[in-house]
This record gives sequence, C-alpha cells and structure tokens, in this order.
Amino acid sequence: MADSTIWWMLAGMAVVAELLTGTFYLLMLALGLAGGAVAAHLGFSQALQLVCAAVLGAGAVAILQKIRPRPHRDLQPQADADVNMDIGQTLQVDQWTGRSAQASYRGAQWSVELLDGHETSAAQPGRYRISAVVGNVLRVEPTEP
Repeated sequence: MADSTIWWMLAGMAVVAELLTGTFYLLMLALGLAGGAVAAHLGFSQALQLVCAAVLGAGAVAILQKIRPRPHRDLQPQADADVNMDIGQTLQVDQWTGRSAQASYRGAQWSVELLDGHETSAAQPGRYRISAVVGNVLRVEPTEP
C-alpha cells in the first residue's frame, strides 16, 4: 500500500472521530494528516512526510487557538447560566419576611433570598429574576419594571 493511501486513511479516520466527538481540533489534525498525504504524493521521504504532517497539524491547531479565544469568565458555578438552567428565569414572590421568602417555582416550594446589594425595602411582592442557586435557595433580584 502506498504511503499516501495510509495518510489519506488516517486523515479520514480523524475526520470520522471528529464527527463522533464534536471536537474541532481533530479536524485540524486531519488537515495535518492530509498534508502528510500530499507530501507522500510529491515523493518526499517518510521523515519529511511526518514533519509536514506535524507542522501542518500543530500549526492549524495553534491558529485555531489564536483565532478562537475562550472568553474569561469570573462567574461562580452557582451563578453561571451555562451550568444551571434556572439562572435568568423569573418567579413570582408574594410575601417576604425580611430578606427571605418562600415561592413556588417549577412546581415546588423554594426558599428565596434577596441578592446582596439590594435594600430590604426592595423585598416587595412581585416578579424576581434568579441570579444564583445556592443549594436549595434561589438568590433573586427585582426585575426591571
């Protein structure tokens, strides 16, 4: 079997693995493997084929990392909407006792606390937005009127 055929098969397997896992980096490595196949077609030695595959694959991953920076987020997990689907949802609070209350949310009774930074006078009956979930306590803030 020709060297280029092996390279193309490896590139194809990397693409299939990427489709199964959803990680875009495997696609970049498949690009490097395709570069090794092209080097084999051009008649380069196996050592140069490996170097071409490594340089292209690693370069593609580095470029991808550079153009797709991950946003730095300082959110705690209990206040991160990507971690908890309740963050950002609203609920009705009918009666407050100081800074805490009981409210029905998603078919169950929850303990509710007013988020720090809001005056106790803000604890009036009405709609509130969930800002964090700490254990079984919903930390809320008033919604804008």
